[in-house]
Amino acid sequence: MAAASSRSALVALAFRLAERVSQFVARTRLFFYEVALSKYPCPHCGGSLEMVGESRCRCRACRRDFDPTTAFQRCSACGGQPRLRVRRYECSKCGAEVVSAFVFDGLVFDADYFRRRMADHRRRKRERRERVRTLLAGSRSAALLSDPLDLAAAPGLAEALNSLTAGCKAPLGWQPRSSFDLARYQRHIQAHVGANALSLDEIPRLGEDARLDRIWRFIAIIYLAHAGLVQLWQEGQSVMVIQHEADREGRNVFGDIESSDGVEGLVG
Repeated sequence: MAAASSRSALVALAFRLAERVSQFVARTRLFFYEVALSKYPCPHCGGSLEMVGESRCRCRACRRDFDPTTAFQRCSACGGQPRLRVRRYECSKCGAEVVSAFVFDGLVFDADYFRRRMADHRRRKRERRERVRTLLAGSRSAALLSDPLDLAAAPGLAEALNSLTAGCKAPLGWQPRSSFDLARYQRHIQAHVGANALSLDEIPRLGEDARLDRIWRFIAIIYLAHAGLVQLWQEGQSVMVIQHEADREGRNVFGDIESSDGVEGLVG
């Protein structure tokens, strides 16, 4: 307990020390700026100056901002005027580096240089996007124009489609939606499907329309297969159906079983 209290006191002292150091650095910065500018008047109006940033000052009288390094310092080697190059000063005559007397502990940046660099970066980015857009536009294929569908163009296609409802000559007329009772067809199929495989056509019809009844029986066995109650496969042109092995054992039955056919939970 005493050790924890000691650590807390030490942390509190460290925070207070950091705050005092920060205050000291701020006062030192202000003092440094005052000393650095004390002997220089504003070159425009002769007023007193104050620092507003690293190597950036402002006249208290005319409120003009300028760089005191380029205004007041000269190259020690040749007397040339300094100029800012990216993040340092160099002599405009001999190219020697000039250390600014107006920078406390920060960095100076050539705003015009970085502005030009950013503008150049944005320009190259736009040009790159335009090149990619042009390249993609040139690689596009022409519009696909297809002729009307012709079932006769593929020999045997029409017969294969008709084989799904083979033997039913009557056209399929419109039927009201309520005429198809999925639950009734599911119960009917499960009542006839057992451990021995049957083809779809071996399951007795429920309706008078043979073609429509075959379609509904097919839909019903698809739903039963998705529910895991029957298994389906194709043999030639016949769809074979058998009771699911797990369902024959009384397991893996989806939905609530409300009747002996076990399909009430699948619909509704």
